[in-house]
Amino acid sequence: MGDIDTESKKYMSDNAHFADAFNYLIYDGEPVIEPDALSPLDTAEIVIPYGNEAREPEQKYRDVLRLWQAMTDGEAIYAVLGGEIQAKVHYAMPVKDMLYDSMHYAKQVEAAKKSYRSQNEKKEKIRLTGAEFLSGFRKEDKLMPVITLVIYLGASEWDGPMSIHEMISTKNIQLLRFVPDYRIHLIAPAQMEDEEFLKFTTDFGKVLQFIKYSGNKEKLYEVTHEGDRFRNLDVDSANLINVVTGSQLKFETKGGLVDMCTAIDEMRKESRNQGRQEGRQEGRQEGFLEALSGLVRDGILTIADAAKRAGLSPAEFQSKTAGMK
Repeated sequence: MGDIDTESKKYMSDNAHFADAFNYLIYDGEPVIEPDALSPLDTAEIVIPYGNEAREPEQKYRDVLRLWQAMTDGEAIYAVLGGEIQAKVHYAMPVKDMLYDSMHYAKQVEAAKKSYRSQNEKKEKIRLTGAEFLSGFRKEDKLMPVITLVIYLGASEWDGPMSIHEMISTKNIQLLRFVPDYRIHLIAPAQMEDEEFLKFTTDFGKVLQFIKYSGNKEKLYEVTHEGDRFRNLDVDSANLINVVTGSQLKFETKGGLVDMCTAIDEMRKESRNQGRQEGRQEGRQEGFLEALSGLVRDGILTIADAAKRAGLSPAEFQSKTAGMK
């Protein structure tokens, strides 16, 4: 079984799951973003510092990055979509996401600058004004929007800040008016209502719902056994559930699908059998200690001898047999 970081990135790198997450965020679940309209981008974000005394470029790596190209309402759309997957709450997430987005905007400016330079070297002259030459960006040039979505795979609520303003020490309104805010976009299962999980068209919604109730066995059983939603789960989603929640569910695949209801039933059955077995073992252990305690009272064994036979220290033996007749 892989680790959460590897498995979750692999899962969200699937265009169908990635599109599903962003359709939930942007279009309330409507399948506007199609998986085939997504193409992978290099996850390394490199920003070139400006100025004559600029130091080495900064490099950061995103979890998943895609370019969305589509025609919507007669308008050609080009947008950069980034997914950041968190197994635990990141208390500086607004700064992290803002840095990623800023670096990609800087990358777009640098790409425009290189494009003009390349065309000029090929003698395909592009006239730039002095100001445009200085910035490497023409007055009519536009940037592609960059949207980053944080996908939190924890069962607890996200209690970290949602914006830069929440992280600023002062709450002085007059001062904060001049501090640009940046808010993160977040999917957090524990803060979602059950009807929201139905807005996903892939099994990603079921994964999130399972995570939400993974710490409540009775509620989890109720949710997974209501209807047939969890009787046909794709194997990648079932594996991710196991890795993220540590459920250790045992399941068989049939046609690439998993019946999670059966897997949960088997887990509950094994848990009950284990409980009964442990109960019998505890009963035998208690009977053995009672017998040893009786031999000590009759003067046949010393406490030290009885404790040795029980595999305990004399103090532990006395503590466990206190009150036995």
